[in-house]
Amino acid sequence: MPEHSLKTWRPGLARDAWPAELAASLDPALESFVDSANRPGTDFPIQNLPFGVGRFGEGESRILIAIGDEVLDLRACVELSLLEALPGPIRCALCADALNDLLRLGRPAWLAVRSAASRLLSKDEPRLRDHPERTRMLRSRGDACLGVPARVGDYTDFYASIHHATNVGSMFRPDNPLMPNWKHLPVGYHGRASSLLASGTAIRRPFGQTMPAHATTPQWGPSKLLDYELEIGFLVGPGNDLGSRIPIGDAIDHLFGVLIVNDWSARDVQGWEYQPLGPFNAKNFATSMSPWVVTFEALAPFLAPGPPREAGAPQLLEYLVRPEDFLPDLELSVAIVPESMRGSDTAESQVSLGRYREMYWTPSQMIAHHTSTGCNLAPGDLIASGTVSGPEESSRGCLLERTWRGRDPITLADGSTRTFLADGDEVVMRGWCERDGFRRIGLGECRGTVLPAE
Repeated sequence: MPEHSLKTWRPGLARDAWPAELAASLDPALESFVDSANRPGTDFPIQNLPFGVGRFGEGESRILIAIGDEVLDLRACVELSLLEALPGPIRCALCADALNDLLRLGRPAWLAVRSAASRLLSKDEPRLRDHPERTRMLRSRGDACLGVPARVGDYTDFYASIHHATNVGSMFRPDNPLMPNWKHLPVGYHGRASSLLASGTAIRRPFGQTMPAHATTPQWGPSKLLDYELEIGFLVGPGNDLGSRIPIGDAIDHLFGVLIVNDWSARDVQGWEYQPLGPFNAKNFATSMSPWVVTFEALAPFLAPGPPREAGAPQLLEYLVRPEDFLPDLELSVAIVPESMRGSDTAESQVSLGRYREMYWTPSQMIAHHTSTGCNLAPGDLIASGTVSGPEESSRGCLLERTWRGRDPITLADGSTRTFLADGDEVVMRGWCERDGFRRIGLGECRGTVLPAE
C-alpha cells in the first residue's frame, strides 16, 4: 500500500502533486454507471464518495459509501470478493458496524478504500456494474436507516470563529468582546458524547434553571431561548498516545474527514450557568450529526488558505504555526421549516448562508492545541469547530447572532417570526464545495425537529 500524507498539502497544490490514485478519482470527467451520480448538482458524484454507517430493515449496521441516490455496501463487496486487492486488515475494518477500525488504520488505508470504490463505481468497470448480485452491494440510499458514523468516545467543541466570538462577546461585554486569551489559542470545551444524535432524530426542548431579566431568584422550566449552532465536525483517525503530542505539521493526517454538526443550545440556561466554567446543561442535551463523512481526499481541490493574522494580532507560539496552513472552503446554509409548512414546496426559509473559510483557527491548530498537554485523541473522537459565522448579518450561524439576542426577529415562509426556535420547527443544515474545473461535492443534510418539553 503506497504512502499517503497531507503533511505537504497546501491551497492550490498542483494536481500532479497528488498521489496518482487520488488524481484519478478526482478527475472531473470521471463518470459512474450509477446515473444519479452524474446528475448536475448532486451532493454525491463519483468524485466525492463519502463514508457513512446504516442498516437496511432489521439488519446489522454496516459501512456505506454514498454514490448519487444509491449507497455501496462495503461489507457486501468484501463478501462477494470485489475488494480482494485490499490488504486483509482493511477488508476486516470494512466489515465492522462503525468506522472506528478503519479510522485507526490511517490515511494510506483510507485512500486505498476510496480508490478501490472509485474503480468499482466507474462507468467502464464491469465487475460491479454487471455483477449478478449487484443489488446486494448497491442499494437505494432512501432504503438505508443512517446513523452516527462512528462510536464517538469523546467530543470536543471549539469556538473558532472570530465573527461569532466577537458578536456574542459584544452582546454581553460591549467594551471587551474577546477575552484576552482568544487570539492566542483555540478556545474549546468538552462536550457530551452520549447525547450525539443521528440526523433526523427529533430533539426534546430541555428544562433548565434560568435567571430571567429583572428576576431576583432563579426559575426552573422549559427553555424559552432554544437555538441551533451551525458547525463543522471532524472525525479523528489514528490519534495519539496519552502523554504524547501531535505536532501541527502532522495534525491533518489525524483527521479522516468532515461532516455537519448542529450543537443545539439553550441560551437562557447558558446565560445563567456559564460563569465561571463555561457551557454545561445548556449544551449537553443534544448535538446532531449529518450521516456522511466527506474525506479530506475528496476536499483536496477545495482547500483555502488559513486565515491571515490581522495587523496588531499577537504572535502565535511556535506549536500553533504551520506554514501554508489550510481549511476546507465549504459553503454552508441553515433553513427553518415551521410545522405549519411541513410538506409544502415553499416550506423552507433560509436564515443563514456562510463559508467555513472565514474561521479564525484551522483544523490543524485545533488538533495541535488539543494534544499539546499530552491529551490523547482516539479513533472516532469528534472535534467540532464552534459556530460558523461570517462578517455579514446573513452569514451568522445561530439565532442568538442572527436576531441579535432577540432584538431583530426574522420572518419565515408562513409569515410567522422567530427570535429563537419554536416547538415543531425543523432545522435543516447543508454544506457543499464548488470550484471551476472540478465537480461540485456536498456534505448532505443535518436535520432535526424540536419537540415540546415534557
